[in-house]
Amino acid sequence: MAPSEVVIHRPRVGLAAIAISEGKVLLGKRKGVIADATWAPPGGHLEYGETVEECAARELLEEVGLVAKKMIRGPYTSDLIAPKNQHYVTLFVIIPEFEGIPECREPHKCDGWSWFPLDALPAPLITSFQTFVNKYPESLKS
Repeated sequence: MAPSEVVIHRPRVGLAAIAISEGKVLLGKRKGVIADATWAPPGGHLEYGETVEECAARELLEEVGLVAKKMIRGPYTSDLIAPKNQHYVTLFVIIPEFEGIPECREPHKCDGWSWFPLDALPAPLITSFQTFVNKYPESLKS
């Protein structure tokens, strides 16, 4: 195989900023992007040189208009995602304290934001968040 034909598969680092208020979690229905038509917390990719907390604060502000006041590092997930053969390592940050009212700041990527009780999450969830909910449900009860 010629060097120009070599395909290197490496994981991408994603981050989910999980805003929790009164026993409910903030989720948006994705559109036109990775995982179209799934429900997901605010999030994105960790940028070069960015800390986990900086990324969580940035994504929460960019996507929802909320300012994080307290952040708790949560666990991470590692998911192989078909059909695009992607590998994501997703870092989760729980945000139990924030300022602002959720607004849809990226309508080209999200249909809007809603609060869901932890025992009544919508379906389908984005793969990484579904893995998180299945493996680490206690992390949402902060």
